Amino acid sequence: MFEQAFKNIDDVLWKEAGCTTELDYTEQTSWMLFLKYLDDLEKEKAMQAELKGKPYEYIIDEQHRWSTWAAPKTPEGEFDHNNAMTGDDLIAYVNGELFTYLHGFKQRASGPDTIEYKIGEIFGEIKNKFTSGYSLRDALEYIDALSFNSQKEKHELSHIYETKIKNMGNAGRNGGEYYTPRPLIRAMIQVVNPQIGERIYDGACGSAGFLCESYDYLRQGELTTSQLKILQTKTFYGKEKKSLAYVIAIMNLILHGIEAPNIIHINTLAEHSDDIQEKDRYDVILANPPFGGKERKEVQQNFTIKTGETAFLFLQHFIKNLKAGGRAAVVIKNTFLSNSDNASKALRQELLESCNLHTILDCPGGTFLGAGVKTVVLFFEKGAPTRKIWYCHLDPGRSLGKTNPLNDNDLKEFVELQASFEDSDESWTVSINDIDQEFFDLSVKNPNKADEEPLRDPEVIINEIETLDAESVEILEGIRGIL
Repeated sequence: MFEQAFKNIDDVLWKEAGCTTELDYTEQTSWMLFLKYLDDLEKEKAMQAELKGKPYEYIIDEQHRWSTWAAPKTPEGEFDHNNAMTGDDLIAYVNGELFTYLHGFKQRASGPDTIEYKIGEIFGEIKNKFTSGYSLRDALEYIDALSFNSQKEKHELSHIYETKIKNMGNAGRNGGEYYTPRPLIRAMIQVVNPQIGERIYDGACGSAGFLCESYDYLRQGELTTSQLKILQTKTFYGKEKKSLAYVIAIMNLILHGIEAPNIIHINTLAEHSDDIQEKDRYDVILANPPFGGKERKEVQQNFTIKTGETAFLFLQHFIKNLKAGGRAAVVIKNTFLSNSDNASKALRQELLESCNLHTILDCPGGTFLGAGVKTVVLFFEKGAPTRKIWYCHLDPGRSLGKTNPLNDNDLKEFVELQASFEDSDESWTVSINDIDQEFFDLSVKNPNKADEEPLRDPEVIINEIETLDAESVEILEGIRGIL
């Protein structure tokens, strides 16, 4: 039922001139889903309050509630077509009144960690792209048929929503950054092994994949009311710079079961690294920061090691934000391990001296569809210097691509071997004493295999071509904007 509803909504959006990509489809579906979810949540809380004989104060006033303007019902509970706005009236109401009212919550909220503030943030960033009120009416009726009442329904909806995010993330760079494969995220979480009561952070959270998967990991088994409250309010923290990704992160966490996600819409790197206090640091950091971007000079001044490479600034940010004894797993492009520029060398030295970089996972080409670069995952703990590094070369035994992506079985052996840092044909240990103390080169060189020039797989070549094509489109659009 849910899958068909999403397909129907996409079919409606396809007819809209302002909606041309998977990004638009996900964005427009998200704001409608959010308001439907909020209406169901408020009804549930009002019912619970009534059973206890207590009044319930609604967040959204009556005239702006979903059940008033989007899906009015007759006394018999049927859809009230006579009182439902449509056509130009509906578009005028949504653009001129509804979004303005919802955006105003940001100023009226008591703080950024409230659901009211999230409402204001979302509707200050997102825009209604429907131009036909008849199309919008169709989409609203499809959304209204979805239910958020049970955990099973939320789980099914979150699964379908994740599929939309995956399609959006792989649609090209305009979607923000590359979609991190969920099997890789799950393996990173298993190695880091977060516990209830620890604070988990992603400063480049994108669609909040790391936080959602961490929630699912910690949610297993029977939990007490106190533990559930800790998961809801004091466990997951994220920051995201891009508007669309921020909105999707909020919606993704909500669908996974977190009512008021602690996601802040901000440029993480604008914070000065020396301003962080121990009480504000985190127990666990899981992230795949954007790479290849360039930050302005004033942003670089916030960091000890000055560099325009976004990923390197994020790595410094994560080291600073990790508690003593805290654990981290961070995806980064593999050239970081051997780049000879001063910033790369200084950052590798900082990482080795301030943290125990105990594991480096070498990911195969094609792990990130369309990325065209290879990546590694750095696993480290804050507070003690590195003594030895356990390397693992991930070899799924096949070429990865759109029809053959990374799966959980591909990472099973890595997780098992990593638990005891066991050496094998594809894993080995290097002492810090064997690492060059001038350049701190951490290159992945498997001593169990003879050096050979690897033949590039056609799928990897295609991925690189797709990436270059996407970059060309961006450059041409930039030139077109100047003309």
